[in-house]
Amino acid sequence: MPFDHLLPGDHDAASYGIRIADDYDAIYDGLFDTEGAVARLAELAGDGPITELGVGTGRVAIPLSERGFEVHGIDGSAGMLELLAAKPGGDRIHLKCCDFADVRLAEDCSLVFLLVNTIYALANQEAQIHCFSNIASQLAPGGRFVVEAWVPDPPRAGEQRVRPRRLAAGLTGLVIEEHDPVAQTLATTQVVLADGAKVKTFPVVHRYAWPSELDLMARLAGLSLEHRWSDWQRRPFDTRSSDHVSVWRKE
Repeated sequence: MPFDHLLPGDHDAASYGIRIADDYDAIYDGLFDTEGAVARLAELAGDGPITELGVGTGRVAIPLSERGFEVHGIDGSAGMLELLAAKPGGDRIHLKCCDFADVRLAEDCSLVFLLVNTIYALANQEAQIHCFSNIASQLAPGGRFVVEAWVPDPPRAGEQRVRPRRLAAGLTGLVIEEHDPVAQTLATTQVVLADGAKVKTFPVVHRYAWPSELDLMARLAGLSLEHRWSDWQRRPFDTRSSDHVSVWRKE
C-alpha cells in the first residue's frame, strides 16, 4: 500500500503551506545557511527592487530588507505571509498572496530568487517553463534569476524510500518518498515527532528537474547561466554536489 494512503493529506503546494505555516520556523530553525544566502543575494541584487518567490516566513527577505533593499515577497500561503508580517521588520516587505509563476514584478526588478527547492513546487514542466519566461520578461536588463534546489536523486521507479531528516533541536523527522519517473515527481510526506506532542505530517509533491533542464528553461526565456555553486559559500558544483545555487542573467 502506498505510504500516502497511510498518511492522508493533500500534496499540492498550497495545502502544504496551510499545514506547515505555524510550525515552519520551529522545524527548520538553524538548518539553512541564511547568512550565506543573504550575503550572496545582496551581492547579486543590483540597484532595483528584489523579489522572493515563495517568501515563506521571511527568513531571507527580512535580513535583505534590513540591508536597505526594497524587497517584495510572494507566497501562495496567506498563513505564511501573516507570520512574516507579524515579525520585527516584516512590515517593510511588500507582500502579495498569489501563484508565484504568474506574478507581476515591481518595475525595474533586478533580482528574483526561489530558495530551498521552491521551483519544484510548480506541478509540471510547462509550469516551470512559464515561470522562467514570466520572470525573464519582466527583469530589468542585467537582472538575475536565482534558484536554490537539490540535485535529483530519487528512488528507483516504483520504489518507496523512508529516510531520516535532520530538523531543529528536539525534533525527529522522517521523510517518506514515492517516485513517478515519467512525471519526474516525488510525492513526499515529512513526518515530525516532538517529545510530548502529537505526530504531524506535511505532504507535498515536487516536480524535480536536473540543472541542465533548468538551464534549457532559462535559455528559452532569454537568460544565460552566470554562476552555479554547490552552496551559498560558492563551493564548486561537481559530481558530488547534492544541491545547487544557480544564477541566470538577462542581457
